[in-house]
Amino acid sequence: MCDGLIHSIESMGLVDGPGIRTVVFLQGCRLRCQYCHNPDTWTLSHPQAKPMRPEALVRQLVRFKPYYGRTGGVTFSGGEPLLQTHFLLRVLPLCRQAGIHICLDTAGCGMGDYEKILSLVDLVLFDVKHYTNEGYRQVTGQDQSESLRFLETAQHMGTPLWIRHVVVPGLTDSNSHLQGLRAYLKTLTHVERVELLPYHTLGVSKYASLGLPYPLEGVPSKKTEDLALWQQLLQQDLISVNKPHHIPSQPTD
Repeated sequence: MCDGLIHSIESMGLVDGPGIRTVVFLQGCRLRCQYCHNPDTWTLSHPQAKPMRPEALVRQLVRFKPYYGRTGGVTFSGGEPLLQTHFLLRVLPLCRQAGIHICLDTAGCGMGDYEKILSLVDLVLFDVKHYTNEGYRQVTGQDQSESLRFLETAQHMGTPLWIRHVVVPGLTDSNSHLQGLRAYLKTLTHVERVELLPYHTLGVSKYASLGLPYPLEGVPSKKTEDLALWQQLLQQDLISVNKPHHIPSQPTD
């Protein structure tokens, strides 16, 4: 089977990678993050999921290509896109042949074939759920090992990364937690950007419609300005790491 199960397609995404992008949300996810705002993407059998051939999707992307400019392209998101490796391994080469920049928005909790997939990707938006296994289990309900396996592969291959981390009141917003995150990020290479994402409650109504209890009932949204200092510190760390070494000029006679 090479059809992809598509949850939805956003034709004018502005926050899921550089430039103007088409965001393809693939169905299916193993994680059950407490703050997930798309519980309708969890199961592959959701009635909203529509099968789509790789060729049909790329034809649609090519129609959008004039809007991408020099920096835009397509972002494969979810759910967890790495649960549909059969589809990615068919559609990504077609995107490359069409000259479309490819982002993969993932938590790394997939089905393997990571080297093959990463060899076809220009940029990974990597979602760091937590930097300890205990914290990862608390946030997602799953073990961290698969995510680390994907990240290790990306690091080995030198894949450019944008790191994302959701900051939730009472869960991942303490100074000690963010200091630990900062220290963890310093161990990673090829990181081009770090984004602290403030927790929001826009997905609460979906839980009600699906008859699911909302894990963070009563937890208030986080304000972007509350994260400004930490965002600045993380950005400074990136500048420091990526700063080119100064080579003194040779004296002339």
